[in-house]
Amino acid sequence: MNTYPKPPFPPQAQPVPGSQAQMRPQPDCGEQSYVGSGRLANKVALITGADSGIGRAVAIAFAREGADVAIAYLNEDEDARETARWVEQAGRQCLLLPGDLAQKAVCDSLVERTVAQFGRIDVLVNNAAYQMTHDEIEDISDSEWCKTFDINITAIFRLCKAALAHMAAGSSIINTSSINSDMPRPTLLAYATTKGAIANFSAGLAQLLGKRGIRVNSVAPGPIWTPLIVSTMPEDHVSHFGEQTPLGRPGQPVEVAPIYVLLASDEASYLSGCRYGVTGGKPIL
Repeated sequence: MNTYPKPPFPPQAQPVPGSQAQMRPQPDCGEQSYVGSGRLANKVALITGADSGIGRAVAIAFAREGADVAIAYLNEDEDARETARWVEQAGRQCLLLPGDLAQKAVCDSLVERTVAQFGRIDVLVNNAAYQMTHDEIEDISDSEWCKTFDINITAIFRLCKAALAHMAAGSSIINTSSINSDMPRPTLLAYATTKGAIANFSAGLAQLLGKRGIRVNSVAPGPIWTPLIVSTMPEDHVSHFGEQTPLGRPGQPVEVAPIYVLLASDEASYLSGCRYGVTGGKPIL
């Protein structure tokens, strides 16, 4: 069993969207530990928010399981190139796709460019997210509320709608929800609201797409050590991040990746319409 870091963590405030390269301790995305076994051989995956954190861990795992990967991200070029290096080191192709998911044209372009490169999409992982911490609802501007929804849930709708024309029976859509979909943190009001929407969207879409043989599920991580945390939370929260879980620490991205691999694989042929928690012992309903 790996021994992962426990709080307290050193002060390390970063500007949004944060850089994984500057985090201390460094998140474990499976760079040295994840071992594949061909479970996604020759599949094509489009993963948003794959420059770092959970997205990077999923990209590395998918590549080592045999998939080619398109990586969508905002503007974290250094982190994205590092993810691409690991994907290519696994012997798979990697396509880098920078762009703002709040824009419909960008969502459409991500799908178009992925299909132009690889010919199809077998797995769509909607993982990118935006959050900010506020103590009062009055502190949330209208523009920030709308931006959170545009990135976290409207982009998922747009990407799913665009990608479906290029997904065959047996394909899989995996959306990243959160433990906040079940236990909303009040200081993350906008983010938590979108995560509840993602869980419901996924469950509803699974029912719509069942007749096409396309599966849809969501993953609900608990506190995971990623750049999103150090760039959007107060330093005292960062210092003690994950301390409240039964395991007494935040999860590492590599600890979340295996559920995405399962849901993307043909082994999960009867798994659809569900939400899977990776929470360090905190139950979700």
